[in-house]
Formats: sequence, C-alpha cells, structure tokens
Amino acid sequence: MHAKSLPTTGRPPVPRPIRREFVLRLIGCFVLVALSSTFVDFFCRGNSGMGADLIWVSNGVLLAYLLLTPRWHWIAYCCVGLAAQVAGAILLDGRVKLISLAITALNISEALIAAFLLRRRSSQLPRFTDAAYLARFLAYGVVAAPLTAGAGFALMAFLTHRQPPQSAFLSWLAEDSLGIAVATPAFVAVLRDHFRNSLRWSRSWVYPTALAVATVAAFTQTTVPLLFVLYPLMVLMLLRMGLAWAMVGLLFVSVTSGLLTHLGMGPFAALARFTTVDPGVLLQLFMATGMFILYSVSVVMERQKKIERQLQEIATLHSLVTENSRDVIILADFNGRRHYVSSAAESMGGWKPEELMKMGSLDLVHPLDLAKTMAVLDELHNGAEFGTLEVRVRKVTGDYLWVESVLRVIHDPKTGAPTGLLNTVRDITERKQANQQLQEAYNAVEALAVTDALTGLANRRKFDQYLTSEWRRSMRDHQPLSVLMIDADKFKSYNDTYGHPRGDSCLKQIAEACLDVVSRPGDLVARFGGEEFVVVLPNTVNEGAMQVAEEICESMRRRCLPHTGNTAGIVTISIGCATLVPKLGQHAPDLLEMADKALYQAKNNGRNQACNGNLLTVATVPAKADEAASHGSAS
Repeated sequence: MHAKSLPTTGRPPVPRPIRREFVLRLIGCFVLVALSSTFVDFFCRGNSGMGADLIWVSNGVLLAYLLLTPRWHWIAYCCVGLAAQVAGAILLDGRVKLISLAITALNISEALIAAFLLRRRSSQLPRFTDAAYLARFLAYGVVAAPLTAGAGFALMAFLTHRQPPQSAFLSWLAEDSLGIAVATPAFVAVLRDHFRNSLRWSRSWVYPTALAVATVAAFTQTTVPLLFVLYPLMVLMLLRMGLAWAMVGLLFVSVTSGLLTHLGMGPFAALARFTTVDPGVLLQLFMATGMFILYSVSVVMERQKKIERQLQEIATLHSLVTENSRDVIILADFNGRRHYVSSAAESMGGWKPEELMKMGSLDLVHPLDLAKTMAVLDELHNGAEFGTLEVRVRKVTGDYLWVESVLRVIHDPKTGAPTGLLNTVRDITERKQANQQLQEAYNAVEALAVTDALTGLANRRKFDQYLTSEWRRSMRDHQPLSVLMIDADKFKSYNDTYGHPRGDSCLKQIAEACLDVVSRPGDLVARFGGEEFVVVLPNTVNEGAMQVAEEICESMRRRCLPHTGNTAGIVTISIGCATLVPKLGQHAPDLLEMADKALYQAKNNGRNQACNGNLLTVATVPAKADEAASHGSAS
C-alpha cells in the first residue's frame, strides 16, 4: 500500500541504495573477518589450538567496521563477525568446538568494548592523525579491551587446559593488542570512500612496491640483514602517502613476516637456534616497534601540519588586513632600517614598498618636522612604549601630505627586549584641510564678533578688551598710554539733510581718515558707538598723541565732504586726547573719562579741533551734569 502511494519519478526510492550498501558492507565484513581469522588459524596456531599467535587481525577488522558505522548497526556487524569466525573454524576443523565458540565470543566482546569506549557518539568518526584520539585509541582499543578479554581467556585456558593463566593472558594481550593497533587504522583507511582516490599512483607506487620487495627479501633469507631497511621505508610511506597507507604497509609486513617466520624462514626463525626466546615474540616486538615509530611520527607530523595551518591562517589574515588597509604598516629597527612595508604605501604616497625598504625612516619627512620626529624617536629609544606624530612626508611627485604616525615598540617574545618599532601611518591631509577650513571659519566668525559691520573697524567689544590689555601692559612696563575720542560735528544735522545712506558713507570716510594717519601695528582704531570713534595709542606720549589727533582732523578736512549745516561748510570732527602712565589705584575708564572731557571741551571751543585733556584744570572742566545736558546739542 505504501509503495502504491509513492509518486513514480523514475528514480529508485532512497532507502534501497542505503539498504544495498549496508548489505554489501555486511558481506565485506563477513569475508574479511573470515579470511583474517582463517589465515591466522591455519598458519600460526599450534596443535593445541591455544598456542601463541603472532598477530590476531580479525578483531581489528571488526573494530574498524564498528568505528565507521552507526551504533544501531553494531548488533548486525557483531553477528556477522561471530558468524565469520565460526565459519572459519568450521572451514579448518570441519566442526565447531565449544572452546572455539567461547573464544569467538571473547573476540566479539573485545571489539565491542573497544568500540563503545572509542565511539561515544554516532557522529564521532576515527581520526588517527589526531593526537588526542590516538591516545584514546591506544588506551581503550589497544590496552583496555584486550586486557578485559584477555582476563576471560586466561581463566578459560586454566579451567579447560590447565594452562598457566599468566602465559595465556600475556599471549592474548600481545596478539590482540598488535592486531588491533595495526589492522584497525589500516582497514579504517581502506573502508573509507576517499581512500582509493587519495593518491596519485603514478607518483606513489614506488613506495609500497619498495616496502613489499624489502619485506620479502628480509624474511626469505638470513645472509644479508635487511630488517633495518623496513622501518625507513614505512616512515617514507607515512611521509609521502599518509598514516592510512603506512598502516596498510605495516599490515602487509606483519602478515608476510608472520607467515615466513612460521615457515622457518627469516632472521627471527634463524635466531631460534641461538636463543630460547620464541621467534613469534621477537616478531611481535619488531611489529610493536614499527607501530610505535609510525604512530609517533604521525603525531609529530599532525602537530606540524596544525602549526602550519595556524601559520597559514595567520599569514592569510595578516595579508588580508595589510593589503586591504588604507593605513601603511611599517616594521623597522631603531636605526631606521625597514623590514616590512605594506602595499598601502603605493596608494598613499606613490612609493612602492621595495623602494621604501631601501630608504631611512627620516628620508621623506619634511625638514620643518624633523626636529619633533627625532624627539619622539629618542623617547621611544629611551624607554617610552608608544608615540604619536603629525608630520608632512614627501610623495613620489615631490609634494607633501600630512600623515599621522602611531609608533609602538616591539619586544622580543622570549627576552622581552625591545627589537624595533611598529609604525602605522594614516593619511590625514583631508582632516588637516578640514581643520584649517574650520579654523578659518572660526577666525572669520570671531572677527565678525569684534568688527563693526559698517566701517570694518574694531567694535566696542574689541575696544574694551584691547584697552584693558594695553592698560595692564603699560602699568607693567611703566609706559604711557594715550586715547583719542573722536566725534563727527553736527552729525544729526547731516543725517537730516542728506539722509541716512549718506550718513553711513560719511562714517566710513571718518574711519578711513583715521586709518590714513594711525598706521602702527600696535595702534587700534574702533567705532565707539553712533558717530563716535576711539583710537588707542600704546607707548605714546601726550605730545605725540596730540600730533596724531591734529593729523586726523586735517585728513578729514582734506576730504571736503559738503555739510551745509556745519559752520565750516564741510564735514569736520572734534577730538579729545588724554595720556596716562597707569599706576596702582587708577583704572582704564579713568583715561577714557579724561579723553571724553577733552572731547566736550573741543566741542565747547568751536569744534573742528583737538583738545588736550592733560592740560585741562578742574576749574575749566564743566560739571558732569552740564556735560550730559549739552551732549546732544554739541553733536
């Protein structure tokens, strides 16, 4: 019913190839276990059936299948392994003995114990090139499982044949430990799908061929000692073909040497004439040594490969960072010799890395920045850990660009001694230009804040700041400070007659007249308010200040701006002059007040003139209330 409900797509259902593959693997397991157990029984067992074997392979074959298959298939494989070993016994003896069934049960339990200990999860596959897994394999598969089964075999040998338990136990342990250690990695490699395609046989066939020829040559004669050749050949197979093929080669050496030794051929059989040690024991020691060599070299190789992979990852990451970073990374010693320059140098300054490698660290620095660069380098050489520089460096075109250089001292990882500098260079030309534009904008805004919009002179705020600053400086240096207060004569009448636009133009003319005369860098001309102006003359005596005031009045007269409402018929100005050498107890407003009083005196004297406030006496100075009352009409 289920088959009829499935859609017919022309492809076989998924479970069928899985079942077919599973059945084929079971058949393969049966054949390999049966052949390996039959081979050992036929060639290596003594007459009693309980003698010493050279190496027991079938348990290693079954363990290889168990390690490569899901745990829910283990029962099927154990049953197939049991049937294979029973079939081998029937093939040799024509019947199954009870003792043979018991030994077969111990063999299956040994493989099952090792599989349970080694494969705790179904997804965990054997990795004999991994040092941790190899250690677990040796501990559980090669030692623990044969110890457990060997104890049962020793008890059985004692009860059935009165054989010494110690001898039987050691015999089982040696046979099965070597068999598992050699056969399991080899058959795991053979049973994996990628094993046949893992090598190019056109290049690698020479290594297994040489090992096979050397093995046959070593164990078929005793004239030339060739045993020492086998170990290097097996290691060479390990280096060139990997651990899997090396274990296959060791398995071939084990089977071939065991067969030839059992037939009385080879160096170990020849030694039996001169020593009481059994040839099988010597052969087991030989195979155990070979196994130890291959496992040890494979662990070292895997560790080396792991280090190489880590180094490759680090190199790839380093290349990815340095090649894609806009910053230039430079490694150099304290003498300025560069050891590494990243490729970003070419995109930043046009210099190729190999060109910069030939230059000193200061060759491209702008001459004006050499001093601070050398100062930072000296600090780093004398113990500082890092430093930051903003300098100009020369491009390949000859122009300069601004860079930010972050320098950090590199230490030897073992001794901790400083060995050089890591220099990370970043182009900050755009940032510098933006900062400059920002500074210019700030200066412009600041200038607007202290500049009179109409005349372009300093405004009242700037004047107050400047007068206070110059007052303090003059007090400190004991130098005279002069102030001129300037006012346009009859300016209200001028605005009423000619209009405010012409009034603004008149104020600009007064500002220009002041600037024509006041030309020293330390002098200041400012608009005080309305039609009033003020001039600050630092380090100027009273006579000099009066001379400047007269010249300003004359400069304004020469402009001949018509003003019908003024007595002179042109625009004129009145100026009040005052000079003080600041002392304790005096203040800047005192000087300003003297100049203001002199201005009003000039107004009272008929305008179009300068009046010296230092010559005024208290009797001639009008009362403050009268000044305030006459201020509007005087203007």
